[in-house]
Amino acid sequence: MSNPANRYRIGIDVGGTNTDAVVMEDRAVVGFGKRATTGDVTGGVVDALSGALTETGIDPAAVGAVMIGTTHFVNAVVQRRYLTRVAVLRLCGPATHSLPPMVDWPPDLRDVVSGYVALLPGGVEYDGQPLVELDEAALRAACAEIRALGLTSVAISSVFSPVTAAHEERAAEIVAEELPGVAISVSHKVGRLGLLERENATIMNACLRELGARTLAAFRQAMTDLGLKCPLYLAQNDGTLMTADFAEQFPVFTFASGPTNSMRGAAFLSGLQEAVVIDIGGTTTDIGALTHGFPREASVEVEVGGVRTNFRMPDVLSFGLGGGSLVLGAAPDVRVGPLSVGYEIRTKAHIFGGDTLTASDLAVAGGLAELGDASRVAGLDAGLVAAGLAFMQRRVEEAVDRMKLSRDAVPVVLVGGGSILIDSRQLKGAANVVRPPHYQVANAVGAAIAQISGEVDRVVALEGQTREQALALVKREAVERAIAAGADPESVKIVDVEDIPLIYLPSNAIRMRVKAVGDLHVR
Repeated sequence: MSNPANRYRIGIDVGGTNTDAVVMEDRAVVGFGKRATTGDVTGGVVDALSGALTETGIDPAAVGAVMIGTTHFVNAVVQRRYLTRVAVLRLCGPATHSLPPMVDWPPDLRDVVSGYVALLPGGVEYDGQPLVELDEAALRAACAEIRALGLTSVAISSVFSPVTAAHEERAAEIVAEELPGVAISVSHKVGRLGLLERENATIMNACLRELGARTLAAFRQAMTDLGLKCPLYLAQNDGTLMTADFAEQFPVFTFASGPTNSMRGAAFLSGLQEAVVIDIGGTTTDIGALTHGFPREASVEVEVGGVRTNFRMPDVLSFGLGGGSLVLGAAPDVRVGPLSVGYEIRTKAHIFGGDTLTASDLAVAGGLAELGDASRVAGLDAGLVAAGLAFMQRRVEEAVDRMKLSRDAVPVVLVGGGSILIDSRQLKGAANVVRPPHYQVANAVGAAIAQISGEVDRVVALEGQTREQALALVKREAVERAIAAGADPESVKIVDVEDIPLIYLPSNAIRMRVKAVGDLHVR
């Protein structure tokens, strides 16, 4: 039972154009604040959070939790900024030497991140048996070289560590002994099966650890300055929450929190559990699919900043189209985006007194929205307006078609402040279109109502046990992980089960993946 004194939750989502903060009481939206995103990210968070508190008039002492979804970490990778050099230790025995760590990284990113690489004896077979024994002496010698280089972040990967993590865990203990204070990232806690992709994700996590510590410290300080003494959570890629302390250790888990927040918020506000969600902001459009009220996960490796990874990511199609997108060309050959004025829309768009023609200007001129001063776009060429609106409508319809799993029309939920760009009455491929209340801050709502999850993904050998017995153990572990992460034990349920027989392996091996979710337990 939650404490009545902590009955409010605040969800915050940081977008490329706006930072939104929503105050919620149980399942009701009390109010929200929308502010321009700032270059340092934390400034926009403080402004939106302060605005939400002021506009709702609630006592900060009555807030039970703050949840933040941020693009800060994925932007750092994409822009090659604020990254730390990493020492990479791969435990692989005689295997995998032909493909060294970071072999498939873009050269410019590898040059920024790579600080040291060592391939050491260790690792296991698919069934958990050692390839070779872990060579602790060689590992300590590698630590001496890392110390001499002055590196402060270490990524450890091991062959088949999701099956048996003993070598990675022992290696982490040795690194902590030899290099006190360094940040350690181990691959079995970051990625799934597939050595290179899992290792890539782990290295990426390691290069963001320092930035994660600084960013989370800034968020905590902002909350303190505003009188908020409640726990802080960050939204993660699968639409659930993690504690601020956990986020410091695993910043890569925030990479897709923006689109997932929008989809979870869309499901909550619309009441639909199975639908395609179109989220149009000021800079980009994100389109994904809901399955059981959660974002459908990508079934293949996901590329981030040019690097293949395999940690949990939603299946989302993103492209440069938003309220601030630039309009280029003349009728009938009009293009909109991908460049955008972003958070400067309120000074640059025609409807706000500027001199830059944006997608929002077209929406107002075409009668799709009432925003700013419509008289400033009354004289736009009708052919230009019609061609621009048709271009945007076509881009979105094509993306919806790509996200569907069949040719049948599907329910569509339209959210985001930039959704005014689309004529919902004529959206091809949609069985029906819902634009729910508070659609413009669905992303922040998604953060505020997010749950806690626990997931297990491993290969299980069915020797001495039945499939049902093995699956029951994996389910129990997933539930235990969700509770350990902060879920209310009474609310936890299994939402996704996948078991795939690996017929090319002996021992009747099965890959089992189970996900459990539960409501945040606010004390």
